[in-house]
Amino acid sequence: MIPHLDSQIGITVYSTEFTGIGGKIRIKPEDFQVSEIISERAQKSINDSEGYAVYKLKKKKIDTNHALSDVFRKKGIRLKSLGLKDASAITEQFVCSGNKGKAIDDFSTDKYSLKKIGFVKKPLSKKDMISNHFKIKISDCSNDLSSFTDSGKILNFYGYQRFGSKRPVTHLIGKAILQRDFKKAVDLILSFTSPYDSKENTEIREKLSDNENYEKYFDQVPYQMDIERVVLKEMIEHGDALRAIRSIQISLRRFYIHAYQSFLFNQSLSSAFSDGENLFEAQPSDVCFDFHGIIGKYVKGLDQHLALPFVGYSYYKKTRFNYQISKILEQEEITPKDFFIKEMQEVSSEGGFRQAAIHCTNYSSYDTTIEVSLSRGSFATILLREIMKPTDPIIAGF
Repeated sequence: MIPHLDSQIGITVYSTEFTGIGGKIRIKPEDFQVSEIISERAQKSINDSEGYAVYKLKKKKIDTNHALSDVFRKKGIRLKSLGLKDASAITEQFVCSGNKGKAIDDFSTDKYSLKKIGFVKKPLSKKDMISNHFKIKISDCSNDLSSFTDSGKILNFYGYQRFGSKRPVTHLIGKAILQRDFKKAVDLILSFTSPYDSKENTEIREKLSDNENYEKYFDQVPYQMDIERVVLKEMIEHGDALRAIRSIQISLRRFYIHAYQSFLFNQSLSSAFSDGENLFEAQPSDVCFDFHGIIGKYVKGLDQHLALPFVGYSYYKKTRFNYQISKILEQEEITPKDFFIKEMQEVSSEGGFRQAAIHCTNYSSYDTTIEVSLSRGSFATILLREIMKPTDPIIAGF
């Protein structure tokens, strides 16, 4: 049976028939370890001379954005990450300065450490990160982990983190923005509740649903609800929902749009799989990624991975998945052209393609621990979902 949370984020199928071992993850931060792997070319480009400083960021109990914000606040240097890592894990990743010559000494707090490893002539980018290596312990599970042999047949769904996990709202905010219903977007940011959220958060969100009394409740909103406070302040001072949404940092506004695109992709993948489409082998006329991540048409004999459209204003219709995608867009009352947002052009999205199946390498398991490398953009929680088949993903630690 598919958990309700999965359906909320567009995942309505399992791609394997494995029974599932149950259990929980993230009992301790040490149970979930992630380290970034960059390309050999990028690795060789790091040297001891001047340029853009490169660091290794190791952290736990804090997400990437908050760690880098803390570095800027304490050391005055802006660093960019190649990927985002959440707080419920021990993670190691590369971060890079955007300014030549400005570097800091090694630095650490109780939640993260920053170690300079050299310089590059050109700042590292997301394309330089080719995969993530995971080491994950599953607690309180059955002893059938060794019988899981389907690591090569996992659909490449977007994971729970993309949608807010305990409060799956990011895609709903994105949809409201695309439909130009900025008041609804504000309401979702401030007052959308979830049974998994804390009692305190739920209580303040219920109060904020009374949008006639924003000023009355502003001081009750905790500082960790930083986005809510920014939006609330704008609504109190100006009463303009579009202005309030635009007060949110651009990276997060883009994330809302991307989250909705991710929801559409999950729905498309689920629907195509249910309709019997082969999503693990490319066919003539398919769009594929090659070994280097370059998109192109299927070529017999090449090592290629099937790709599905990621809907945006430049949506490519000429794939065997247009039937499913068009049907979903109709149900959602969204068109590709909606992704060009005149009122907020900076978050418009042309779309693109995403790999249909997760590319796993170096998969191994022992006792109740798995180790695996996943290509950039794939979620370990989606692999774990197939292994564990959790009844309730949030209680299971997802």
